[in-house]
Amino acid sequence: MIKTRNVQNELAETLKECRVDILENITPPEIAWELRVDDENFIPLGTNGNFSLVKGKAKSKKTFFINMAIATTVGGEILHNTLRAPFKEEPKQVLYFDTEQSKYHLQTAVKRVCTQIGTTVPKNLEAYGLRKKSPSERLKIVEHAIENTPNLSFVVIDGIRDLITCINDEAEASHIASKLLKWTEEQNIHIIAVLHENPGSDKARGHIGTELMNKAETVLGVEVDKSNTNVSIVKAAFCRNKSFDPFAFEITEEGLPQIIQDYEAIAKSTRKGFDLSTLADTDKFKILEEVFKTEKEFGYGVLEAQIKVVLDNKHKGTAGKGQAKIKSLITDAKNKGWLKQSQSGKPYRLGSLPV
Repeated sequence: MIKTRNVQNELAETLKECRVDILENITPPEIAWELRVDDENFIPLGTNGNFSLVKGKAKSKKTFFINMAIATTVGGEILHNTLRAPFKEEPKQVLYFDTEQSKYHLQTAVKRVCTQIGTTVPKNLEAYGLRKKSPSERLKIVEHAIENTPNLSFVVIDGIRDLITCINDEAEASHIASKLLKWTEEQNIHIIAVLHENPGSDKARGHIGTELMNKAETVLGVEVDKSNTNVSIVKAAFCRNKSFDPFAFEITEEGLPQIIQDYEAIAKSTRKGFDLSTLADTDKFKILEEVFKTEKEFGYGVLEAQIKVVLDNKHKGTAGKGQAKIKSLITDAKNKGWLKQSQSGKPYRLGSLPV
């Protein structure tokens, strides 16, 4: 009888603790990171006290996208004029857990973050490779770090599936989702969980994918652009906050993710059909700049072939960039001074684009 009374008292106290008072002044959650949508406005991608899910097929460049998220929150400045973490007088700590990559590749990923924010060793970022640990060990390590890192604000778990033994076990899926909800609320932090999609669909894998999609504040999908495999598109699959139009990023020659400005306009133009001859002068000159990154000068035939290579890398398909259009580009570029020759028949060198 006494035990029953104690249990009832405990439940009454718990219920009281969970009650939401409609008259209480509850402040909105702090924004963890956000997306610029125009010159003046940003949309939250994640807030403290919640978690987000990033999903995508294998090789969709999810990790590169995560690198940008980490760079945004560690650097404290707007990244690529698009992603931002609200400024804080005292930099908050960021934890990055990876369950798949080798130590070398994880270090390379962290170095990408450092390059993007212009530092050698960020003081507020700790990265951990959990590849060799068992699922139960990984979960314990992540929980210990989250609960014992002072001034923590942002956590990335790249490979949330590897914190459990079976992606289709409902109990394990519910358990890990509950952990994310508990950690984010008690520590007032934001967590990004990364998970693969099922082959042949855009659903996150297994019961854990379903559970996390249902509980997440934001679900972001990363997919390779079908018209240009060097570009990945980020879409809002689900948002509790305001949704946003897709944006895209590409990997530069230096191996860094770079957001493509005005991607929607570029995509619409591509869908209408690419035509080299209709490009603006600045875009034509950029093609030539890309060509001359490897050599200082080219003979006519090699120059023609190299332009074709650059166009094939950026614009899949054969339409709009045939030999006649490339020849026309070379002639036009020579007439406008973008291409220089010491005399007729000699190799071409890159000139300049008049201001």
